[in-house]
Amino acid sequence: MQNRISSFPPIIDDQSEILILGSIPGVKSLEKQQYYAHPQNKFWIIIFELFKEEFTDNYPERINILKKHHIAVWDVIDSCERKGSLDSEIRNEEANQIDELLEEHPNIRAIFCNGGKSYKNLQKLLGKNYRLPIVQLPSTSPLHTVSLDKKLEEWKKILEFLM
Repeated sequence: MQNRISSFPPIIDDQSEILILGSIPGVKSLEKQQYYAHPQNKFWIIIFELFKEEFTDNYPERINILKKHHIAVWDVIDSCERKGSLDSEIRNEEANQIDELLEEHPNIRAIFCNGGKSYKNLQKLLGKNYRLPIVQLPSTSPLHTVSLDKKLEEWKKILEFLM
């Protein structure tokens, strides 16, 4: 196995109401030091579509859009060993301190997991009957071959918690 890889710091502020959790950044994201940097990952397209924002590739502007709409982003896994970008290749993982983050940010109303790996890991960390709703969404990864329209329809659940 290769060297350990590590997650990024969370994107969060005191106005955040929704926490979106991935598993851990893929190779392209690690190279660019940006969440969801793979050009075929649909995360940013979905976020911009949900909030009717004009799409941009500018990463600082993307972060501003998340914050404008009270969205926080982080990963369930702090560090692990992994070949490539597949969640199925993750070994020897260590969890991020999700519970501490939620204690420090009491405005979070719901947690949305970007794919099955983050959902399963989060349930192990917080338990199945956690005080906040935890929703599994279809992965935005290009490896998850559900159509963009179907992904977007599921991701619209986020809007219910922001009204």
